[in-house]
Amino acid sequence: MAISSAHTTTSLHSPCTTVSNAGFRQKQVIFFTSNRRGGRRHGGARTFQISCSVEKPVVIGLAADSGCGKSTFMRRLTSVFGGAAEPPKGGNPDSNTLISDTTTVICLDDYHSLDRTGRKEKGVTALDPRANNFDLMYEQVKAIKEGQTIEKPIYNHVTGLLDPPEVITPPKIFVIEGLHPMFDERVRDLLDFSIYLDISDEVKFAWKIQRDMAERGHSLESIQASIEARKPDFDAFIDPQKQYADAVIEVLPTQLIPDDNEGKVLRVKLIMKEGVKHFNPVYLFDEGSSISWVPCGRKLTCSYPGIKFAYGPDTYFGHEVIHLCLFVFFSQEKVCLLLGN
Repeated sequence: MAISSAHTTTSLHSPCTTVSNAGFRQKQVIFFTSNRRGGRRHGGARTFQISCSVEKPVVIGLAADSGCGKSTFMRRLTSVFGGAAEPPKGGNPDSNTLISDTTTVICLDDYHSLDRTGRKEKGVTALDPRANNFDLMYEQVKAIKEGQTIEKPIYNHVTGLLDPPEVITPPKIFVIEGLHPMFDERVRDLLDFSIYLDISDEVKFAWKIQRDMAERGHSLESIQASIEARKPDFDAFIDPQKQYADAVIEVLPTQLIPDDNEGKVLRVKLIMKEGVKHFNPVYLFDEGSSISWVPCGRKLTCSYPGIKFAYGPDTYFGHEVIHLCLFVFFSQEKVCLLLGN
């Protein structure tokens, strides 16, 4: 794998390109970055590219804990692939599905086998595999990949109940996002590309305080209790999935400001597994080298403490990787914007 570390990170700027597309029998799908002038190189960095020769939908898995920006990330990414992501027209207003011109995103919460009351009665969280129907998840993702229409269940986050199913037709790009896209080996083997959003405990806690105290009126004590109650299941069932991901995006506390407790200055690290079919990791200036770069402060428009980049080879769960790391002043919204556009 390759790992990059910086206060900003490489993003997907250009839409998905499909070549020789005829219905669902497109011959090639390419996702790539470029600068806004349309060039393929910018600032010495090569583009981030995924190229797939396919006959049927490309399936992408995105895993992360709750409240870590999965939905925001996917809204941005689907718009980059082509068209604005919107709920299915004329369907359940509480549907979790997003559809754009080229992409359909489904939320794996829809495969909960227990509703909110059922989980409470059995004493399990939504992170526990026993609260999820992996057989149905596998069957339906496999069917979409084979070009078949499915009737997918809906988990209603408003009522906590399981609603009647909705019809999903095969798109060009099919994204499954949620807690468990790489947990079940059968589902994992169906993925053409996989991403894990790895938000550190410190940043996750800071973001949750900002959101739940300001927007939902929760107390600090209740937020801490909620996080601690979920942590055993997160550690057991969600976090281990990152070892299978083709790309991991880590959001970490800054190392530039001592004793920073606000979580506004962040370190974003893009970890890219090497040797993945159809995927070329990005690099900074010189492929295969190890680089640390601090741009001239007089040329920057960002706030103190500025920007620092780092790039180089590493290992991650026994895999060769490339990492690109960025340190910069970012709010949660800016991180989500950056990662998805």
